[in-house]
Amino acid sequence: MTTADAGSWQAEEEEPRGPVGKAFRLSAADSLSLGNALCGFLAVCVLASSAIRSLQDGGDFRPAPSYFATAVVLLLIGATCDLFDGLVARRFRASAMGAELDNLADVISFGFAPAFMIVIWGGFTDGVPFPVVLAAAAAILLGGVVRLARFACVKTKSGDFMGLPIPMGAMTVISIVLLFEPSIPALLAVLGVAWLMVSRIEYPKPKGQLAAVVLGWILVNVAFLTFWVAWPEGGDLPIKIGATMQIALVAAIPLRVLFYKREQRKEAARIIGD
Repeated sequence: MTTADAGSWQAEEEEPRGPVGKAFRLSAADSLSLGNALCGFLAVCVLASSAIRSLQDGGDFRPAPSYFATAVVLLLIGATCDLFDGLVARRFRASAMGAELDNLADVISFGFAPAFMIVIWGGFTDGVPFPVVLAAAAAILLGGVVRLARFACVKTKSGDFMGLPIPMGAMTVISIVLLFEPSIPALLAVLGVAWLMVSRIEYPKPKGQLAAVVLGWILVNVAFLTFWVAWPEGGDLPIKIGATMQIALVAAIPLRVLFYKREQRKEAARIIGD
């Protein structure tokens, strides 16, 4: 290779490939994405501190409900940021790295944080082997990563989401953790959530009134959790109701899609028969 070739190669490597100046400017939507990532990080810190403090005091570790509630509230706040960052980007201005920031923040808050919560929830019990707990946590993390990567590459004709959106998947995992003790059936449900995220089932995208309903749903869950932490003597009935409704919602959509496709096949068969 000649000196001229080397110089040409070096020049090509140093040539900027995009609007470098604009890429360093954070928009309002980017701030929401960063807030989402921060909430996920703080949720992991809260869960880790619960384990560290318990182990420092000696004895067996049992996750304190207050720590779990705090972590869940943080993730719900992160979900609110995630809901609004796209709306803000469309309404005002999106930066050159907005989509990448959004996906990276989602990996932290709705991929790694729920996976870590599974480890804290089920990793300190004798009822379930730790490798099984670790496998379920890894499935949620990897399923979320694949889900986000596919979302960046594949667009559906209907404009809906292909596969369970990762924020909804994270909330469903959290609901399983809050409702059930660590067990093989509960971990199988977690694996089911991971499968739904990478499935081809289409979930409706929150738009207009649906986005308002999703926001209201998040606020109601935050209120339930706040009540649960502030007045523990009142019992955990409110949060159980919210978690049960979340699981029912996620399970109902695939069933609705299956029934709809079955009706379509019956209608097509009837038309062909006529």
